[in-house]
Amino acid sequence: MPIRAVLWDIDDTIFDHTTASATGMARHLAAEGLPGAYATADEAVEAWQRVTRLHWARFSAGKTDWPGQRRDRARDFLGRSMDDAEADAWFERHVAHYEAAWSLFPDTVPVLDVLAGAYRHAALSNSALEPQHRKLTVLGVRDRFESLLCAAELGVSKPAAGAFLAACAALELPPSDVVYVGDEPDIDAGGATAAGLTGVWLDRAGRGGRPELVRITALDQLPALLAGNTRFGASDTFG
Repeated sequence: MPIRAVLWDIDDTIFDHTTASATGMARHLAAEGLPGAYATADEAVEAWQRVTRLHWARFSAGKTDWPGQRRDRARDFLGRSMDDAEADAWFERHVAHYEAAWSLFPDTVPVLDVLAGAYRHAALSNSALEPQHRKLTVLGVRDRFESLLCAAELGVSKPAAGAFLAACAALELPPSDVVYVGDEPDIDAGGATAAGLTGVWLDRAGRGGRPELVRITALDQLPALLAGNTRFGASDTFG
């Protein structure tokens, strides 16, 4: 059977999360003041990204819930104790700056347009449904995806096979009919491939070095890859 659906990662695949996160935190620090533990705003932004990766991994492993990872990020970053209400308030002020910096990658909408008639589309994220639904809605692309599934509600995170299989079940398609596109080689492409989907690694930074994975370096390479290969393998690499 040919590929019939494209399952998309969101953050740093179709949406420029890294830039929005750094910009949002810089603006948040300008409004709130630089915490004493950091000499510069750049140092603080780097620390925020480290803290985010740490607690995102804890959330993905089921060691904390969605509100908990947010609160722990705030506490670790600021280096002080806060009750839940204070941590929530601080994080919500950060979210306002983060949301103001939201943008899609320039290649997102053109590729969705090209693929719209030929493939069904859904999204699978290691986030939570409410913020991802809001994000896609604000950015004007929520209606491009017939279903949106997120780890917080599924109770399982990528790269676990259950996350990918839940998305295939929502599409009512076997994994062999679905391609998954994401920016993480192991969490996204590797996990999807292990679950029986066709995984495609979107390597925007051109890191390379993973010959076992199907790799593209920009989304505008995806239509040709799909059109030329209904059952492509790891040797298929663009960029």
